[in-house]
Amino acid sequence: MRELRRVFLGFVLGGMLAAGSGAALAELRPGIDFRLLKNRQNTEVPAGKIEVIEFFWYGCPHCNTLEPTVRKWEKTLAPDVAFRRVHVMFREIAHQQLHYTLEALGKVEELGPKVFDAMHLEKNPMNSPAKIADWAAKFGIDRKKFTDVYDSFSVRTRMRKATQTMEAYGVDGVPAFAVNGKYYTSPSMVGSDEGALRVIDELVARERALRK
Repeated sequence: MRELRRVFLGFVLGGMLAAGSGAALAELRPGIDFRLLKNRQNTEVPAGKIEVIEFFWYGCPHCNTLEPTVRKWEKTLAPDVAFRRVHVMFREIAHQQLHYTLEALGKVEELGPKVFDAMHLEKNPMNSPAKIADWAAKFGIDRKKFTDVYDSFSVRTRMRKATQTMEAYGVDGVPAFAVNGKYYTSPSMVGSDEGALRVIDELVARERALRK
């Protein structure tokens, strides 16, 4: 696992840069706006789809700020784009375990934003199974069912896979994005949240053009 210092520098820098104007990108600059991965990664989408991954962590303040923007942007994606989120394991393993428990229960889209609210607005650290189960029960999830899934082999398998994906892409700060197993970008690279999403749109367009 990469040093936590690099992680915190990543999202702190991202937050500082996101405060800037995010000027329109006339042309993408390799190595500045994005980087081409040395080793192309396998995607997990059906044939004909272009994969976009967001790497995030519930405890990251910049991920929290970005969340509403990403959700709006996600709704604008074309049908040939498959978007998915990968929760990294940086500081607190319970956060990653919570995410994949909600995913296994089919509740992540509904309750994912509420996890951010609980942590960043309500100041609930969500750092123990008991606190997390108490939180889940407030939304009508049976406590025993939640705990059983939380402690399940399936969830731990998803966590291991997420960590392997994070390491394969060389993620050293969040939020960050990958496009079609080939490209990596982030708000801290580009200079703003909106700029990073424009970079992703352009990289998706490039991948789409390559298929024609």
